[in-house]
Amino acid sequence: MTAPAQWSARAALDAARPAVARLDVNRGTEDLAADLIETWSAVEAALRSLVGSSVLSGQPLIREARQRQLISFDQANSLAQFEAVHSRVQDTSYRPNLGDVNAARDAFLKLDTALMGDSGIAPPRAVPVSGTPAPVVAAETTTPPAETTVVTTTARRHRLPLWASIVAGVIVLVILVGGGYLLFGRRTSSALQEGIAAYTAGQREAAVSAFNRAERENPNAPMPHVYLARMAREVGNFPLAGQELQLALQADPNNEIALREMGSNLLAQGNYDLARRFYVRAVQADTADKTAMGYLGCTLVKLNRVQEANNFLTRAGPGPWSNCTPATNNGALPPTPGILNSSSNPAPTGQ
Repeated sequence: MTAPAQWSARAALDAARPAVARLDVNRGTEDLAADLIETWSAVEAALRSLVGSSVLSGQPLIREARQRQLISFDQANSLAQFEAVHSRVQDTSYRPNLGDVNAARDAFLKLDTALMGDSGIAPPRAVPVSGTPAPVVAAETTTPPAETTVVTTTARRHRLPLWASIVAGVIVLVILVGGGYLLFGRRTSSALQEGIAAYTAGQREAAVSAFNRAERENPNAPMPHVYLARMAREVGNFPLAGQELQLALQADPNNEIALREMGSNLLAQGNYDLARRFYVRAVQADTADKTAMGYLGCTLVKLNRVQEANNFLTRAGPGPWSNCTPATNNGALPPTPGILNSSSNPAPTGQ
């Protein structure tokens, strides 16, 4: 982010600190609601300063800030929860509770933390004290000593041939490239694997931190976004999940796991026709992905395309998607449709 945008955002956020300090469930409902609205207005103004827009608001504004990577996944999630609080308190009959207050404080603090980063301004150059004469170096080096002349002459006499210099340069370049791969390539893989392990163990905060690190270290890798999208979908934050999947598909438009997860995110929201399209693309990208086939069948069930649904469900075989067959449970879907791992391969693919 640019320094002026950061300063403007901080100024907008600072204006709400008195309101944040007043947030207390023991205050009157109307006063508390007013403070929540005032705090959100400041947060929104800060986000607008960051993205450089005076039009966006609410979830689209949060998604824009996240897409530009001005805020982290965790910060975006907290801001989305606060935005939901702001929407609820617009109803004059709604009584804000402790959870609303905590959501507001958490979002404010996390955005405040995001704005405390380096502004990117280079420190000013040192200026000599007024009246102090600068040392005259040129006069002392006008005539080089004899020893210097001898050394220079000797160095020229032993200069390497042109072909040897080229070979040495190539060797140095190979060493640098190889070292960079070992340093950064392995570190990115390590961060992603660390996130997967934490996610599998149910350690969500550690997983988010590792996936964010993997995302920063390799911005062109789709899988950190895919996992962050899955975690957002699991807590019902479908807009943030969709945004992360858009970033994943920008990095790799044909990534079969990102396509499948986009289908699952749309299926969970009831957007069956668009979900079907992404599942079809996922199956085309990986014709052996039984998970994509199974949930494509589920989506076709919802669209009353029973014959096509049975075709894909048969190809997929038994799995979590089996609960949505027309003969069972009236086509009901599992609580969390779609999984990252194919049932035939427990290790994440497409990394």
